[in-house]
Amino acid sequence: MVEQLLALGGGAGSASLDESTIVSGLREALAIGTERTVAATSRRDGYWSDAQIRIPLPAAFERTAAGLRSVGFGSMVDDFELTLNRAAERAASEATPVFVRAITTMTFADARAILGGNERAATSYFESRTRRELGQRFAPIVEASMQEVGLVRLYDDVVRRVSQLPLIPKPTLDLDEYVTDEALSGLFTVLAREEARIRRDPAARTTELLRTVFGAR
Repeated sequence: MVEQLLALGGGAGSASLDESTIVSGLREALAIGTERTVAATSRRDGYWSDAQIRIPLPAAFERTAAGLRSVGFGSMVDDFELTLNRAAERAASEATPVFVRAITTMTFADARAILGGNERAATSYFESRTRRELGQRFAPIVEASMQEVGLVRLYDDVVRRVSQLPLIPKPTLDLDEYVTDEALSGLFTVLAREEARIRRDPAARTTELLRTVFGAR
């Protein structure tokens, strides 16, 4: 997850540092990492172009999609899948203030646990403290985003088209819930991926404070 965060190897050298330095260093690492993660997911194609987090068609929609493709409406299905991802990209920027609160309320015990934890320790910390709030914050943003990118209209068009084709099952979806859940899962996937990468890479320690806190192993 966090690029800098992961400089955290939790080596023996960190044991000699005072609490303030350890917490400050970890907060700086997390702030940099979460900022980069949000930037990566909220940009255009942030979800769509990333195979690990691209939002697929809902399982409940697969039979409908197959039916539509079989009668020449594949482009409609493709557009529907793309707009699912566009809605998530628009919502992703809402994670920043929630992450900031999680960072600023971090205790020394939290910092120590993350510093010496596994490659997903920071991601797990964020997920346990922010997923619920993020879900509440994302929901209205996702709803508005679905309107903005045309997802609601497109879904209505799909349902209308399917109603004219009796052999194709009509989908029953809660699009708001589906996009919200998938958007959050993608966000934490990127955090975990960055965390693992940076924990292994000393070059990620890009400031003096990070080098001080995470340099000794």
